[in-house]
Parts: sequence; structure tokens; C-alpha cells
Amino acid sequence: MFCGGYQVQGTVFPNPNFDPMIDAQMIGGALQGFGCDKDVLIDILTQRCNAQRQMIAQTYASVYGRDLLESLKENLDGHFKDVIVGLMYSPPAYDAHELWHAMKGAGTEENCLIDILASRTTSDIFQMKEVYLMQYGNNLDQDIYSETSGHFRDALINLVQGMREEGYTDPGIAMQDAMVLWEACQRRTGEHKNMLQMILCNKSHQQLFMDFEQFQNISGQDIATAIAECFDGYFQELLLAIVSCVRDKPSYFAYRLHCAIHDFGFHNKTIIRILVARSEIDLMNIKQRYKERYGKSLFHDIKRFASGHYEKALLAICCGDAEDY
Repeated sequence: MFCGGYQVQGTVFPNPNFDPMIDAQMIGGALQGFGCDKDVLIDILTQRCNAQRQMIAQTYASVYGRDLLESLKENLDGHFKDVIVGLMYSPPAYDAHELWHAMKGAGTEENCLIDILASRTTSDIFQMKEVYLMQYGNNLDQDIYSETSGHFRDALINLVQGMREEGYTDPGIAMQDAMVLWEACQRRTGEHKNMLQMILCNKSHQQLFMDFEQFQNISGQDIATAIAECFDGYFQELLLAIVSCVRDKPSYFAYRLHCAIHDFGFHNKTIIRILVARSEIDLMNIKQRYKERYGKSLFHDIKRFASGHYEKALLAICCGDAEDY
């Protein structure tokens, strides 16, 4: 995965002293009787990697004859439930779950579609499509087609095809791509919008990085500024998300978290989705970008706005240390 020269690091790692039987029995005990011991769930499930959680679920099923995910859903509620249940999905199943709920019922949560599809690798997309079909009996691209519209829909469908050229670069093509991007921003016809999104949705991140440099050279303008001036709506937001993820994915998610915390009145769905999905990938980098950009740590802002076991679960995923305070 292209990381712009920095080393990606999550906040959740495999527990070296992991014992699925002990963990399954402790969780079983925590879920028995009146109420449940939420502290036990936090201490175990936020401190095990996803592969270890899947082993806990298998062991739990063999010991208790019940599905752990269903047991958690039955015994928990509120945003705490969303965090704990989210941790129990495999990464592609969690993406599929979030996409399904973003399009289910009245209205569509477009920003969820953008966050996921603009940031995932080709391999991620193929896996989530397979799980989506198995889990919900629908084709992801068909659901996106029916729930969105216009050039925004075209770009999402393009992304979900998983045709991005991972790792491929050709410096000779960068100037050609930049000219197409520049012309698309100037003329803004339907055909030019299609040409623009074909480049942004299909070229490798390495190639796009070079394309953006050439765009700056020929236009005297940053590609993100040009897109913001020339397009609008969710189509614009999707294109800007792609540009941001090409340049620095942790910075994109730091921005999204800051908006979710400060601009949207602590938008729980967005915060939970990003923390759970990025916990083993680049959440440490996201935390660093957040503090560099906004002056306060992510740990500090979550502690300020969340409360109770929900707060404790989010902070445990963030893996707070002394510099977080």
C-alpha cells in the first residue's frame, strides 16, 4: 500500500498472551445474569486484534452453543453496542455492514459511502463486495446504483469495480493525465466529468501523486483547490476525498474525525466507523495528524464529548498514553 513515505501503524495489536478459551469464558460470564460486565468486554475485545476476536467467537460458539455476535447484540445497547459489535466483524464484513446500513431505509448516508470507497484498496473492495453479497443477498454496485445519482453515482460505481492500478506508475503519462484533469476543470461538461473521475478512480495512487504535481505545474493551481472551485455536491466531496487519500490517508481521516466531533455535534456513527475500521491499520498515524493539525489530541476531544462505557471503549481503541492528554 502506498503510504507517501511514512510507516503506517495502528493502535490495536495481537495480544502476545492470547488464550481464546479463557477470553471466551470470561466474556460468557460477563454476559450472564442481570445486565452485563461491560468492563470485561472492553478489556478483552479492544485489546485483541481482529483475527484473535474471530478465534474468541469460534471458541465461544463451541463452549456455549451460541453466536457471540448475536449474544452481544442482545445484551448491549446504544453507541457502546455499536462499538463492541463493530469490533467483532471482520474488516470486509464491517465495511459491508456499514455500507448496507448507509443505504438501508429512507435516505442515504453519502459520507459513509465516500469514506469507505475513496479509501479502500482494490483488494479491500473485492473482499467487501463478496461479503456484501453473501451477507445481504444484493450486489453492492446495484445497491449503489439504485440509492445514488448523477456523476456521484458514476464515480462510486467506478470505484466499486475495483479497477485501480495498484502500484503502477508511468511518468510519461502524468502530463497527459494532468492536461485531461485541467481541461475537465475548465469545461465541466458531463463528458469531461467522466474523464476526470475515470483518472481519479482508476489510476494508482503513485500515478495520481505525479499527475497532481504536473497539474500544479501546468495550471498554477492545486488540484484540490481546482476541484473545490469547479464542482459541487457529493461529487465534489468524493473527488476531494480521493485526492486527500492519495496524498495522506491519515490526514483525511483526522479531518473527518474532527468534523464529526466539532462540526456535526459528535457524529457517533462516523467516529465509531473510523476508529474501528482503522484501529489495526493507521489509527496511530491518524492520531498524530489530528494533534498536529488541530492542536488537541483525539484522546482529549473524545474524552470531552463522550461518556461512560462508550467513552471508555473509544479511548481503549485509541490506545491513549501520556502524550494523548
